[in-house]
Amino acid sequence: MPAPPESLLETQRALRAQLFGADGVLGDEAASLQAPWPSEPRIAPRLAIYRNTGVSTLVNALRLSFPAIQRLVGRDFFEAAAQQFIRSQLPASAYLNDYGGDFPEFLREFPAAAALAYLGDVAQLEWAVNRALHASDSPALDLVRLAQLSQTQLARVSFVAHPGMSLLQSQTPADLVWRAVLHQDDAAMASIDLANGPVWLLVERDATGLQVRRLGEAAWRFTARLCAGLELHAALADESNEQINAVLADHLSSGRLIDFRLADNDTKAHDAAQSRGELS
Repeated sequence: MPAPPESLLETQRALRAQLFGADGVLGDEAASLQAPWPSEPRIAPRLAIYRNTGVSTLVNALRLSFPAIQRLVGRDFFEAAAQQFIRSQLPASAYLNDYGGDFPEFLREFPAAAALAYLGDVAQLEWAVNRALHASDSPALDLVRLAQLSQTQLARVSFVAHPGMSLLQSQTPADLVWRAVLHQDDAAMASIDLANGPVWLLVERDATGLQVRRLGEAAWRFTARLCAGLELHAALADESNEQINAVLADHLSSGRLIDFRLADNDTKAHDAAQSRGELS
């Protein structure tokens, strides 16, 4: 009989290895952990129940986050793909709405889905939709604060984007596929030209509900620079036209930008000097 574990954490790790190690989820880690209970015939069936329940729970979590993917490939294919994904990646937390962020990339590399070039793009869109639906509400930026800044300060502004907003660049018209599948619109699905890409998408939840919008490439790239935290003067560097100004005004009025910061000139000077090797 193996020695008892020294801590609750070790017990939890050992149980996790026993539940999922046989399927290779934890790889070599499972082999190095011993179960803190006797090897009795009656233990294995009980562990199998827990294992099946755990895998089923994770498959259902993925199914809820990727309903269009399941409709595209069918229930059996989806479950097989989900189980393969689970074998390679277990949840990092108990909050299962956060589980599945790497599923789109998994599908792009999944050999059985190689003929479905759009599948990863649609999954990426569905994950952005899931993120928007579960994001916390955040108040819009108080524009009075922005109006009080000088022109010099405005150039140094960097914005904070709403946590539920996502920007996606898809090589296929994933938004058209996603809508056609969820609406069960066979005619719309048949009319989609998968070569009609790329498309630049903005996904958000506003006062009227979930929105998936197409942007022009210039507007999308400008928005991406804003969301990455670039200062306004840098974000506008290549896009100084009325259309981009209108895009910025729309973002501000819609609540997509919830806060701002001013760059610290002293910090910037320090960083620049350090990059030139003037500081040790």
